[in-house]
Amino acid sequence: MPQPIYLDVCTLSRPFDEQHYLRIRLETEAFNLILSRVRKNDYKLLVSPVHMKEIEAVPDVFERIELKTILDKLGEPIKVNLDKTRKRAEELVKSGFGVADAAHVAFAELAVAQFISCDDALVKKCLNHNIRVWCGNPVAFCEKEGLR
Repeated sequence: MPQPIYLDVCTLSRPFDEQHYLRIRLETEAFNLILSRVRKNDYKLLVSPVHMKEIEAVPDVFERIELKTILDKLGEPIKVNLDKTRKRAEELVKSGFGVADAAHVAFAELAVAQFISCDDALVKKCLNHNIRVWCGNPVAFCEKEGLR
């Protein structure tokens, strides 16, 4: 059975970021490696309503279409109790998380999915709070999972 993973929109958008920086290139390659393993059914890419809301706000039309296509083709709608998710997100907001970040983390927690983000501040917040799932960037995930 494939392991559930939850990639935030920052991670999904990494290939569209300026690739002149080594870190961004490494995270883009790690993201592509993760997607290749989703295609092989090693992982299950979960999609929440927060993804769609955030993606609709992406100003670049091409990027927005690509992100929706990735989630439509490879993603699986998340199945969690929305009331519990909302309650957990509200707790996280009170702990200093932004609204969208709190919602992403709450969905990942309730789905018991590993949470992957390129946002250092968000990953740090996750590590400093009582987040109940693994959190890290795409490179750390690939290293942890032994993906090559």
